[in-house]
Amino acid sequence: MRLKDKVAIITGAASGMGKGEAIRFAKEGAKVVVADLNIEGAQAVAEEIKAFGGEAIAVAVNVTKTEDILNCVKVTEETFGPVDVLVNNAGVFDKYTKSLDTTLDQWNFFLNINLTSVFEFSNTVLPSMVERGTGSIVNIASIAGLVAGKGGAAYTATKHGVIGYTKHLSSEYARYGIKINAICPGTIETPLVKDVLAGIPKDLVPTRTFGQVEEVADLAVFLASDEAKFMSGAIVPIDGGFTIQ
Repeated sequence: MRLKDKVAIITGAASGMGKGEAIRFAKEGAKVVVADLNIEGAQAVAEEIKAFGGEAIAVAVNVTKTEDILNCVKVTEETFGPVDVLVNNAGVFDKYTKSLDTTLDQWNFFLNINLTSVFEFSNTVLPSMVERGTGSIVNIASIAGLVAGKGGAAYTATKHGVIGYTKHLSSEYARYGIKINAICPGTIETPLVKDVLAGIPKDLVPTRTFGQVEEVADLAVFLASDEAKFMSGAIVPIDGGFTIQ
């Protein structure tokens, strides 16, 4: 098992890519904290993991609240031990809303969930990782962080921010044995963007297919594992070749 006995927190893990990551991590031997605002959904994922013999707990987390983040890490440490892997997966999509159609409240809503939560969660687990000289942070960005026009104004700005923050974190903390990388999914079939994908022709993607949750989960496992020990600050697209065009 590639993540045997590793303790992993995955945010936004009640559905979509986060759920896929939680299940895949558990199958690779990780002790998984299913963190989500939707506690019922998180509990269902944790029960699914336990059903195949994995270890998991569900923790209610609003990633825009500092106290929730601190509590999640505290509960994780009390239950499983220090955090080895953090997957900052929680995020929201703005459905291509233009800048002039975005209010300041909407801007701040996306900023707080998509970017500030990555900063707060990372800063909460980093001290222990630095002290132990090991750890992995995997940030879920987007192809909207690499190119413009693949999301709305707020979504695009926040995902560019995630990529920049990932690079900066690596420059600061890779020397302590901590890997910090980002995944940039393209068109992945999840409940969050189901209605959006309905209007996107597959022939816009070189592979002529949309991605699956399991494929993103496999990449996250690789980046969290010792197989990627020489990777830090990497920004990895998984988009069917979309960004090569």
